[in-house]
Amino acid sequence: MFAATTRLATIALLAVTLAGCNTADRISNIGKAPDFAPLGTPGPTVAMPMPQAEQVVYQPNSLWRSGSRAFFRDQRAARVGDILTVLINITDSAKVNNSTKRSRSNAENAALSNLFGYESYLDKVFPDAVDNQNLAKLGSNSSSAGAGTVDRREQVELTIAAVVSDVLPNGNMVITGRQQVRVNYEVRDLLVTGIVRPEDISNTNTIQHSQIAEARISYGGEGQITEVQQPRYGQQLLDIVMPF
Repeated sequence: MFAATTRLATIALLAVTLAGCNTADRISNIGKAPDFAPLGTPGPTVAMPMPQAEQVVYQPNSLWRSGSRAFFRDQRAARVGDILTVLINITDSAKVNNSTKRSRSNAENAALSNLFGYESYLDKVFPDAVDNQNLAKLGSNSSSAGAGTVDRREQVELTIAAVVSDVLPNGNMVITGRQQVRVNYEVRDLLVTGIVRPEDISNTNTIQHSQIAEARISYGGEGQITEVQQPRYGQQLLDIVMPF
């Protein structure tokens, strides 16, 4: 009884520990909409990337400005702090059908025709119905059948502005963008990050999501509706630790 109580207490403690990191925020949001994340790139200690200050110097008798990338200013993102638009148009579909079937049948017979003449004494040790020609007969049958189907369709169409957070030595740029929209008591959070090539950016300063390397695209929510759609922490814990 004590061991069972200890196990229940341990499970309850784990559930409280798992829920504790988010419980305070959920309680503080009772009766009001969730707060927006602070302005800047995602992360508790990461600040918004700022470009290096450049001193504008004009050469004598010249219309060319030092540091300019073209005679007519190029509006495409190229430096830390520049902004470009990411066009997300994901249309994925996958369909998988699996079917397996297995059957097996086994049979074993054992006989004892001769055993140094002692085979005639078997009926004195075993019941009278014993037959040394048919001492044991074993048989087994097993069969299994399984079928699985996966039919998945995803379609996401979004547009988000991202900021160049770093420029790699080869000229490729690391971009990070975050967009939050709050409607009533629900916050929708869109996050995109990855690496882009300058030559893939169009003349309208846009880039397709398929041209982003190491792309991480997240679209989720936070609020009362999301809370209702999620199983309770205790149920999630039991689903993980229960073997049956």
